[in-house]
Amino acid sequence: MTDSTVAAGKRVSYPAPAVAWTMVILLTLAYILSFVDRYILSLLVEPIKADLELTDTQIGLLLGPAFALFYATMGLPFGWLADKKRRTWIVGFGIALWSLATALSGLAKNFAQMFMARMSVGVGEATMSPCAMSMIADSFPKEERGKPIAVYSTAMSLGAALASFVGAAILTWAKSGAEISLPLLGTVAPWQFAFIVVGLPGLLLSAVFFVMREPVRQHVVTGAGDESGSFGEMLRYVGRRWATYLSFMSIICVMTIIAYSHGWNPAMFSRTWGWTAEKYAVVNAFVLLAVAPLTINVAGWMSDKMTAQGRPDTPLLILMIGVFFLVPSGVAMPLMPSGELAFVMIAINTIGLAMISAVGVTALLNIVPSTMRGQIVALYYMCMSITGLVLGPTSVGLLSDYVFGADGLRYAVALPALIFGIPVILLMPTTRRLYLRELAAFDAAEKAAETSQA
Repeated sequence: MTDSTVAAGKRVSYPAPAVAWTMVILLTLAYILSFVDRYILSLLVEPIKADLELTDTQIGLLLGPAFALFYATMGLPFGWLADKKRRTWIVGFGIALWSLATALSGLAKNFAQMFMARMSVGVGEATMSPCAMSMIADSFPKEERGKPIAVYSTAMSLGAALASFVGAAILTWAKSGAEISLPLLGTVAPWQFAFIVVGLPGLLLSAVFFVMREPVRQHVVTGAGDESGSFGEMLRYVGRRWATYLSFMSIICVMTIIAYSHGWNPAMFSRTWGWTAEKYAVVNAFVLLAVAPLTINVAGWMSDKMTAQGRPDTPLLILMIGVFFLVPSGVAMPLMPSGELAFVMIAINTIGLAMISAVGVTALLNIVPSTMRGQIVALYYMCMSITGLVLGPTSVGLLSDYVFGADGLRYAVALPALIFGIPVILLMPTTRRLYLRELAAFDAAEKAAETSQA
């Protein structure tokens, strides 16, 4: 044990850096696998649609609500468990469940079976972030959390890139005419093989978390006045601060709406500019790797550096800057005259996505009581998942089927960023004022505790 900080009238210790960072790397690896399992579906839209005879609306439901329904709602009970029970075991269970469900997605014969498999993926992945953020918060002091959270957040881009490479390789292999035969299953379609390949490795990783040491819980000053950590107390705590949390979450939710609406990008590139899914996947993977990890880690580094220099609202400022990268490029990308120019917009959009995803939880943890971390982080992911996964891909599918038609998919992809982005931008001054007020309350409570200890 090394680092210490004042908390509730006593000093608390954090794990040695090597121990803490080993945990972060393993959590990041698990999160990468979760995004591979989540993202692979968007690259296989056209063959799945053809084989299972689905509509764009049904595909939108698979990309969004099928996953979000339980990913969002199960996050709250898993968040409560994260505040009470052994978090490493919860994560191990979740990895095993979503990995098996992803593999089973490759065996689906119709829409209902695929829907159930994607729901199960959502249940498993709901365990991940409430536990991970709680464990990271218990392993690093406040002014050092930005970097580990940023490293953890790189999983989103790394997972999407890995899924793109895997998807491209399998789709290319499929066009070679080679048959894919598996023991017990016989001949399978390339899209089925893709799900099986990306799903099974997670079963091995899950075993690591069942033997991993649980971080010691750190009970830091909250300034909340609600110390029981019960579900009811958490709801009352958030309810009394509804304006602060609602305005803050508007930024996070518009990010996920735009991000998940881009699950339609492979199909949109195919219908608009004639790109194959594998060409899109490879280019997208290189763009993600070139832009996202660097942006995320620079944002995390800046968050820590400026916070240590006396700017505690730095994570929120980074979120706001990210919105101005995110929204205009989200509207413009599908309207570009060529796929190449569209990818320039995707690169700009990725900068915004990376900035917001890098520091969103960092900003949240600065105004969250330690006894409620798992539950409030779960509520955070529930809100962003419901809005992002339901309003994003589902609205695009509906607009494509009933407004613009299949050939007008590009316009359906452009609208979510415009409709949901502008109100968030207009709300930003209020968001910052409310956030600063909450930060001041926590700062006052922390100083009171230091005075009491002295």
